[in-house]
Amino acid sequence: MARHQYRCPLRWADMDAFGHVNNVVFLRYLEEARIDFMFRLAPGEGSESFTGGSVVARHEIDYKLPLVHRHEPVLIESWVTRIGAASLTIRYEVKDEATEDRPETVYVRAETVVVPYNLAAGRPRRITAEERHFLEEYLDEPRSEAVAA
Repeated sequence: MARHQYRCPLRWADMDAFGHVNNVVFLRYLEEARIDFMFRLAPGEGSESFTGGSVVARHEIDYKLPLVHRHEPVLIESWVTRIGAASLTIRYEVKDEATEDRPETVYVRAETVVVPYNLAAGRPRRITAEERHFLEEYLDEPRSEAVAA
C-alpha cells in the first residue's frame, strides 16, 4: 500500500492566541493534502478523474499534540481505507517523521468521507473504474475501531 505524502507549510496566521495551530486550521491542511492527492495526482494525462467535483460528507479528527509555528513544513500522509460505489474514506496523519535525534511525532489523526459529485446534475455520482484503480493503490485496512458493524 502506498501513502500519499504532502508537505504543508505552516503560516503565521494559522496560530491562535495560545501559540499553536488552531483546530479549525487542520481542516484546511487536510483539504490541501486531499486536493493534492485526488486532483493533482489523479491518473492519466488529460484524465478527468476527480475533476467533476466532490463533497465532504464527514470529517473526524483526533488531536494528539499541539503544533506550533516553525519554518519547516509538516508532513501529511494520506491513504484510502474504504472505497464504496459512490464514496471513499481517506485517513490522514499530520506528523513529523522520525530522525536520528527524535521519534516520529503525530499531531493529528483524521478521516474524511468524500462523495464524488456531478456539479452539473447537482447530485452524487458513482466512482469510475479509472478512479477506483487509482484509489486501490492507496488502499489499506481501516483501524478496528473505525470499522462499521
